[in-house]
Amino acid sequence: MILAAGFGTRLGGLSELRPKPMLPICGAPLVRWSVLWLRAQGIREIVINLHHLGEQIIDALGDGSSLGVDIVYSREDDELLGTGGGLRRARPHLDDGRDTPFVVVNGKILLDLDLGPVLAQHRARAAEATMVLRPDPHPERWGNPRADDSPDAVRFLASLRPLMFTGVHVLSPRFLDRVPATGASCIVRTAYAELYRERGEVSRVVTRRYWHEHSTADGYLEGVARVLAGDAELAHAERPLRGVDPSAAVEGGAEIVAPVWVGRRARIEAGARVGPFVQVGDGATVGRGARLTRAVVWDGVRVDEDVVNAVRAR
Repeated sequence: MILAAGFGTRLGGLSELRPKPMLPICGAPLVRWSVLWLRAQGIREIVINLHHLGEQIIDALGDGSSLGVDIVYSREDDELLGTGGGLRRARPHLDDGRDTPFVVVNGKILLDLDLGPVLAQHRARAAEATMVLRPDPHPERWGNPRADDSPDAVRFLASLRPLMFTGVHVLSPRFLDRVPATGASCIVRTAYAELYRERGEVSRVVTRRYWHEHSTADGYLEGVARVLAGDAELAHAERPLRGVDPSAAVEGGAEIVAPVWVGRRARIEAGARVGPFVQVGDGATVGRGARLTRAVVWDGVRVDEDVVNAVRAR
């Protein structure tokens, strides 16, 4: 399951145009990257939950047949249910009646991870849930207890430090019995906290492979820059991760400063300077004399002014 139902409020104005999983990186939105990653891990049946601007995700992926996968959608049009409630609603698509484990990934992340060892540990321990964690020097950013947290949730969040939850986990359907039966809920603060109270531990795997989340405009820009810098391998990529597409037009006198990603049929006009750490989407145009540094230009957008540390989305 790909979790893709959030509002994306921390993206500011960008969230008015696209849901967070539709942020483009090197020619594909994040949600497509998640599908490509799951497919590379041998997974062919995928559930995606929807809320804010969810029709964009359906338009981008359809039923998944063009990607060789089978995608179904779990709608949360009436109420945003959080990670716990979203999984609870999608359970009919996830539970085969034999307690076969399924993988959950947050639709706002991009990652390099081999699921094989995670699935192997989950099965070997007959675990209800196996979290994928990563080292982080500031884990409090991701797992701070709240005033309304239960003591179980506080203890469990404290037990994760100095690690942080990547948003990737393997669950057995019976684990969803621990999710509150109604309303919105956080899977970590409810089901995981209860499991930790009962068992004193939760199955976990630590990864140091590439991982990045794109919750804010700055985080999105940083994620693009990291991919262009070569931090991510992303062996499941459909297109090159950097360079100028052969169909793009770079006029005489324009300057390209690597690393960049310039998409199909993009146009860089005379006197423009693009780079370093710039992504120019398919069909986009950088006008004469414009200078772009650490910037993202979405598909089809024309830019005629200097852009530094910013996203031009329309």
